Amino acid sequence: MFTELSTRYQPLNAETVSGYVHSRPELREVFHIGEEIESVEVGDGNLNLVFKVWAKNDPSRTVVLKQALPYLRLVGDSWPLPTDRARIEAEALKIEYRLCPQHTPRVYFYDPDMYLTAMQNLNNHIIMRKGLIQGIKYPAFAEHIGLFLARTLAYTSDLVLDFRTKKLEVARFTNPELCKITEDLVFTEPYRKTERNRYHPEIEPQVLALQADDSLRTQVAQMKEKFMTHAQALIHGDLHTGSIMINQTETFAIDPEFAFYGPMGFDVGAVIGNLFLSYASHEVRTKDPETRADFRKYLTDTVIQLWKVFEREFGEVWAEVDLINMPKGYQEDYMLRVLQDSAGMGACKMMRRVIGLAGVEDIRGIEDANDRSIAASLALNIAQALIMNRREIRTIEELVEVATGCRPSYPWKG
Repeated sequence: MFTELSTRYQPLNAETVSGYVHSRPELREVFHIGEEIESVEVGDGNLNLVFKVWAKNDPSRTVVLKQALPYLRLVGDSWPLPTDRARIEAEALKIEYRLCPQHTPRVYFYDPDMYLTAMQNLNNHIIMRKGLIQGIKYPAFAEHIGLFLARTLAYTSDLVLDFRTKKLEVARFTNPELCKITEDLVFTEPYRKTERNRYHPEIEPQVLALQADDSLRTQVAQMKEKFMTHAQALIHGDLHTGSIMINQTETFAIDPEFAFYGPMGFDVGAVIGNLFLSYASHEVRTKDPETRADFRKYLTDTVIQLWKVFEREFGEVWAEVDLINMPKGYQEDYMLRVLQDSAGMGACKMMRRVIGLAGVEDIRGIEDANDRSIAASLALNIAQALIMNRREIRTIEELVEVATGCRPSYPWKG
C-alpha cells in the first residue's frame, strides 16, 4: 500500500536546493540568511536523491540532504516505492543517534512533505567499501561497529524494552515494501533463473550448480523465514560496507531506510559478509602474496574482533536481565543463535551480491574477466560454506576458519 504523495512534494535539483535550504529555520546554525549556497547531487545509490550542500565562502559549513524518490532509482519508475521509507530512515537515525551518537550522523530535521532528511555531512570520511578495495586498513573499525551493533540491537530488543513499547515500535517501523526488496533480492531471486539477476557469464557454471542445489536452497529458505518472522530488534537492514562512512579514527553507519524489526543476525551478518566479499576480491586484487596475506589477516581479525566487542557490549544488557527466567544457559544460547544467524544471513548477502541485481564493486569492479571469475567463485564458495555449516559453528573463530578454508572453483574442471 503506497502513501499518496504530498501536494508539496517536488524532487529537488541543482536550481532549487539553495532556496529550499534557506527556507528551513533548522539550518540557521549552519548557513547565514541569504548567503550563497553551492551543492552537488551525489546519489550513486539505488534509491534516492542525495545532495551535498555547503556555504560558498566556507565549505566547512555543510549538510547533506537526502530525498526519497517514489520509485527505485536503480530501475526507474517501473518499480514504484513508498516515500514513507524516508520517515522510517529519519526515525531510525534518531534512535541510533540516541543509543550510539559517536557512530551515527546527526539529523537536523525531517521534512514529511518533501520526504527529505537533512543530516551531518561526513565530508572527512569515505565509503568503507572504496577504502577496502584500495587495501586501506581501519584499525578502529571493529571496536566502533561492534559497539554500534550491540547498542542499537540490544537496546531495541525485548531484553530492554517493555512489552508495550516493543510492540508499538514494531508497528511504527513496519516497512513492507523495502522488506520485500530484501526478500526478493537477497533470499529469492539469486537461487532461481530470473532476468533481474546480473552475474557475469563466466561464472554461470557455478551459479547454475548453486541454483540446482536443493540442500542449499533449503538453508536459504530457513534464513528467509527468519528474516520475515523474527522481530528481534530494530535492525538497520542494509548495513554493508557501502553504508559505512569511515576514516582512521571515526566510523558512521548511514542509510537505514531498510530499518524494521528483524533478526539481529541480519545486521551482524551483513557486516561480516561484506568483509568476506573484500577478502575474496583481494584473491586477485592484491598480486603480492605477502601484502595479500597481510590485508586478508586484517579482514579476518576484524571479523573476530567486532564479534568480541559485540559480545562485550551485550554483556551490559545481560547484567541487568532477570536471572530467574534468563539464566546463564539461556544467555549463552541466545548469543550462539545470533552468531549462527549471522553466518547464514551474511552468506545470503554475499551470494546476492555476486549473482543478483545489485552487485558490489569489490567483485564486479574487477576488470579482467578471469580475475573477476576467481574472486566471484571464491565469494560464492565462502558463502555456501558458511550457510551450510552454520549450525556447527560455536565461536567466531570457527566461523572464520570455515570461510578461510575455502578456495575458488574457477577455472572449471571437467
